[in-house]
This record gives sequence, structure tokens and C-alpha cells, in this order.
Amino acid sequence: MGSELNAAKDLLVKPGDTIVETIEHYKMSQVELARRMGKKPSKVNDLISGKEPITINTALKLEKVLGIDAQFWINAEASYREKLSRIEQQQMLDDCVDWVRQQPYKQLKDCGYLTADKPGPQMAEEALQFYGVASPVQWEACYVKQFSTAAYRKSEAHLQTLGGMAAWLRIGELEMQKLKVSKFSISSFKKVLKKVKSLVVKQPDDFAKSLQSQCADAGVSVIYTPCLPKAPVCGATRWISGTPLIQMTDRFKTNDHFWFTFYHEAGHVLLHGKKSVFIEDFDGYAPDKVKEQEANDFAAKTLFPQEVLSQLSGHLTEQSLRNLAKHYDTHPGVLVGQLQHHGKIPFSRFNNLKESINLFG
Repeated sequence: MGSELNAAKDLLVKPGDTIVETIEHYKMSQVELARRMGKKPSKVNDLISGKEPITINTALKLEKVLGIDAQFWINAEASYREKLSRIEQQQMLDDCVDWVRQQPYKQLKDCGYLTADKPGPQMAEEALQFYGVASPVQWEACYVKQFSTAAYRKSEAHLQTLGGMAAWLRIGELEMQKLKVSKFSISSFKKVLKKVKSLVVKQPDDFAKSLQSQCADAGVSVIYTPCLPKAPVCGATRWISGTPLIQMTDRFKTNDHFWFTFYHEAGHVLLHGKKSVFIEDFDGYAPDKVKEQEANDFAAKTLFPQEVLSQLSGHLTEQSLRNLAKHYDTHPGVLVGQLQHHGKIPFSRFNNLKESINLFG
């Protein structure tokens, strides 16, 4: 395909070909043409070879010197550049096939983002449109460099992981576009965070939809997207055009993990800058340990008083855990998760108090 495209480029008729034919007809040298146009001979040679485009100003000069209407030169130049660009675009898409193979293209096709059956120029074009970028260079700048370490990006073993993470982030952006969100307000979001504690306690069937709706009213987009192959992640927080985006999965399938992740991401929104990207549980991301601990502390104290948690000792029963959760306005499963995390109880105990969740049916 590459040789065919190069041949097609060589066969294109350039406006410069007409310049050569015309000056030969007039027995005029390129040096003479340059003198009459007020250009350097090297610039005229660039016009003839196609290295330099024929501008409107140049077309008007050619009209005066060669007697051929300026519109002819303008149209010829536009036609040549369009055909050349299409060939170069096709060459670029051919070169993108290896990049496409790094993407989770089967899953993107299943989700309707791609229609091509296999990696190739058509799928490359669809993948670039999916990401909203002109080439893999811009893809890397927008969806790889912002969240992965340099060492991770250079590793051949991690290419598909980077593709999966980039696709996951992009799906979050596309889903965010479908959500109607008010202008962000810190005070409104703080009120929402207190209000949704009732969702934590009651864990209703529509908790995910209700959480999303209440956060949207405060100007925060909450988006649920499943994990993609080779890119396991719990959640991420970014700002998109002035709106915070909290993107979450149900990777661990229980309410204690879900609510801790949500309040952790909410902590990033309230405590940290708009330019930062925070991704949880992704090996290729180098987190700011101080900010991550601040987000952890925010989530922990919101879900259960940590001073009480640190004092708990002795024999804990299922009923005592239920009573504690009720007294401190949280869910017993969330309390169990905190106790397990802090080593107060083994990870094998009281898991029946947790609620299973499935965000995607």
C-alpha cells in the first residue's frame, strides 16, 4: 500500500507543471520568471516543485506575468493540495495500524464506538475520531502523558494497558457530554456530600442514579464506566472545561469499596487543583502521596468517625457492628470495610454485612 500511495503522489498534476509548460511556451527561464514576479529564483523553483503553495498574491502575480487568470491558479492549487492531503492522510492511517492494535478495539466495537471488523486504516480513522485527535501523537499528548510515568510509556509490555486506560478515560468524557450538569459550586457540593450519606446508609436500588443526579445539581459529573481489559482501575478525578468529572467502576463489587472511592474522589475535587489528574489503583500512574492521603482521610472521616474507629477493640459481633453503624449514621458493610482496612478484623469476617453492587446491570 505504501508504494502505491507514493506512486499516486508522483502522478499528481501540480500547478507548477503548468508554470513550466507556460514559460517553455514563452521561451522564458525560471530566473526570468522570478525577476518579473519579484521573487528569488529559489522561491520560484519551490512553487514549481510544490514545496511552496500558490497564494492569492502569487496567483495575481502569475496572472500579470503569464496572462493566465488568477482564479485558475487558485483552483489548481486547492485541487492539488486536497488530493495530496488525502494521500498523506491515507499514508498516516496505514502507519497507525500498530497503534490501533494497542487499543481495546474489540470492546470499543462491542460498545459501538468502532464499526470496522479488524485493525486497519478504516479502524484507525474511527479510533482517531473516537478520541477526537488528529494522530497518535496528539493521542499520546492528551491521553497518555497526562496520567502515566515516562518509564511506563516506554515499556513495550505496557502498550495495551496504556491503550485501555486512555480508552476508559475517553469514554468517561463522552458519557459526560450526555449529562446535564449545573455550574460547579463548592458549597452546593459540600451539601450534596452530606445529603447522599442517606444513600450510604440505606443503599437503595437506585443509589447510583440518585448519586449522579444530586452531584449534577451541584456541578459535578459522576460517570460510571466498566473496566477495560488490561486497565483495572477503581476511579479517577479530572476537570473538563471547568467541570469536575468523577469517573468510577464497580471493580470490587461491594458498597464499602464504592462509597470509599466516591468520597475519595470527592475529596480530590474539594481539596486539590483543577489541573491535576488522579487515578486510583493504576500501576502506570505516579500519585502525589500527600494528596492521596488527604483524599483517603477525607473519605474515611466522612464515612465513619476515625477517633471512634481507633478505639474499637475487643469482641465485635454482627449485632454490635449493626448498632455502631446505625449510631454513627453509616452502613454496617462500610464499617466492616474500614475495620478490615485498619486491621481491626480479618478480611474474611463479616463480609455478609456488605452489599453487592452492579452499576451496569
